[in-house]
Amino acid sequence: MVSFVYVVDLFAGGGGFSRGFAEAGYKVALGVEIDANAARTYSYNFPRAVVLQEDVASISYREIERYAGKVDIVIGGSPCEPFTATNPRRMEDPLDRLYTDPLGQLTLHFIRLVGEVQPKVFVLENVPGIAQEPLREALEREFKRVGFDEIYFNVLLAERYGTPSHRRRVFISNLRISPKPVGMVTVRRALSGLPPVDSGFPNHESVTLSKSKAERIANVRPGEALMKFRGASGIYGNFVRLKWDEIAPTVMGSRRFIHPEENRLLTVREQARLMGFPDDHVFFGPKDSQFNQIGEAVPPPLAKAIAEHIKNILKVR
Repeated sequence: MVSFVYVVDLFAGGGGFSRGFAEAGYKVALGVEIDANAARTYSYNFPRAVVLQEDVASISYREIERYAGKVDIVIGGSPCEPFTATNPRRMEDPLDRLYTDPLGQLTLHFIRLVGEVQPKVFVLENVPGIAQEPLREALEREFKRVGFDEIYFNVLLAERYGTPSHRRRVFISNLRISPKPVGMVTVRRALSGLPPVDSGFPNHESVTLSKSKAERIANVRPGEALMKFRGASGIYGNFVRLKWDEIAPTVMGSRRFIHPEENRLLTVREQARLMGFPDDHVFFGPKDSQFNQIGEAVPPPLAKAIAEHIKNILKVR
């Protein structure tokens, strides 16, 4: 039996992926995050971890070993913008999204570092679009080139693991990951028990609205959207009024939600709860940055389910 498992989080963001692993008992040793606000959030919430505010493309395994020592697990959510259908500017050729788009190339740097570190386990999170052909074959080839012959594209729904919002993501790993579902959490349950807005609770301040937009959201009914935006493969709603007894739509960095009853937008804290962040996970930076950190995160309940599943495979106490 293994007693301690050390984790490095590339593209650490605000720490959703790391939070789940920490709650499952892993030792989070190092986070790499280029954005200053997200790095500050990560540093505050993981005071025992080293945080490198650097570009993943610029670091080497030597830096990882210097600050984290022997690494057992490498996790990370590489940028999804090159691969998501909600991005109207994503490149037409799927392979260009990986090999030409500078953000897409960061996935290749994750693979490079995994090859250099050779952890027991790696888990790379992204949107399911990254697993479509011919990208799937390309990723299998890249991982095989660095020493990992068996690759699994594990597609999981966050709402099946206690996250109060819809989220379908692929977790590419050298393990088959299939945690046991625990059931859904509604918006009502997720938002219950919070103190009043602007009462001093962390990240629970009012979101400013223009007078005209504030008047318009009063007429938005539950499940409806005040605004729509076009993605690469469809129309998506924004400023959606939530329904109490359902889960929320997918949380995105640029997406805002209207409270089920009150004519206001959700606070950062309420939006964090829709992703399963505990209230002691504090976010820093301008409000838009805080929303972005939440929208780009791996939901902690899903991350914990994955971490527990891996723990069973590795036979960790």
